[in-house]
Amino acid sequence: MERSAHSGREEPSRLHPPLPLPGSRSDRSEAAAMTATLRPYLNAVRATLQAALCLENFSSQVVERHNKPEVEVRSSKELLLQPVIISRNEKEKVLIEGSINSVRVSIAVKQADEIEKILCHKFMRFMMMRAENFFILRRKPVEGYDISFLITNFHTEQMYKHKLVDFVIHFMEEIDKEISEMKLSVNARARIVAEEFLKNF
Repeated sequence: MERSAHSGREEPSRLHPPLPLPGSRSDRSEAAAMTATLRPYLNAVRATLQAALCLENFSSQVVERHNKPEVEVRSSKELLLQPVIISRNEKEKVLIEGSINSVRVSIAVKQADEIEKILCHKFMRFMMMRAENFFILRRKPVEGYDISFLITNFHTEQMYKHKLVDFVIHFMEEIDKEISEMKLSVNARARIVAEEFLKNF
C-alpha cells in the first residue's frame, strides 16, 4: 500500500485487464485477495480522517457574517492543509483535503474491468441523486474520483466524530463488497446464458 501527500490529482488509468471467464474460480480467488488487502487500506484512511477532523468554527475573511467551507471556496491558502492521497492500488484511492473548518473526502472505487465500471457508475449515480438524505454527501464528486463527502464543523458539532469516520469506512467496506458480489452474480448468469446458447449447436 502506498501513502503519499501532494496537491496534484492523478488521472485515472484507462488501461483495463482482459475480462476473466464468467463465474470462474479466478474471480473468487481475486475477490478473496482483494479483501485481504482492504483492511490495512481502511485502517490508514481511518487514522488520517481522525486526525483531519479537528475542525472549528471560522468566519469567512471575505464576506462578513458568512461561514463557508474553506476546503470548497479556497479563498485563503493559509487555512488549507496539505491534501493526502491514500492508495490501495493505481485505481483505488482516497483523497483527503483538510482545512480549518471542513474536510473533503473523495473516493475512487475499484474498476478493474468494464463490468465493475458500469456497476460503480450506476451505484454512485443512485447515491448522489439522494445526497440530501446522507447530509455529508456531495452531489458532484471531485474530478478524477467517483464520490465525495464534505464534512464541516457544523457536522462535527451535531454528530459524533467517530461515528462520521465509521460511516465513511463502512461505506468503503460495503461498496467494495457489493461490487464484488454483483460482479460474481453477473458473471455466473452470463455463464449460464452462454451454456444455454451453445446447446443449440
